[in-house]
Amino acid sequence: MTLAELNAHFDLLTERAKAQEIRSSILDKARPGSPPLTGMPRGTDVSDKVGNLAIELAELDDEIAEIDSKIAASAIRIEPFIKSIRNIQTRMIFRLRFLRGLSWGEVADALGKYVSEVSVKQICYNYLRVHEHDVTCR
Repeated sequence: MTLAELNAHFDLLTERAKAQEIRSSILDKARPGSPPLTGMPRGTDVSDKVGNLAIELAELDDEIAEIDSKIAASAIRIEPFIKSIRNIQTRMIFRLRFLRGLSWGEVADALGKYVSEVSVKQICYNYLRVHEHDVTCR
């Protein structure tokens, strides 16, 4: 397993989180509002804001489903590699970072108050450097 493969999976998780955030924003905007009560007649320039956003939402849902399938395929390759890591702290670092998509700071926070962001990065990169020739999971 290479750092590039792990980072590709992490990037998919990040892309999915961004797509979910956009989806949430579209849902907020798609809620129908009341028309302005000006007393003036409305022109023929009426658009269906909710309908247009529903189309965007459907397309975004398709994109999220495609990202999810890529994440599932990638996780199938990554999970056996992570399960093979003997040290529990190192294994947890890899799980939190590359399977759960946490930032290095979030990983450090999850592991305890005496663990720093720098140390979790070093543990990860050192493990990959030392075990590079032993790992055949692809």
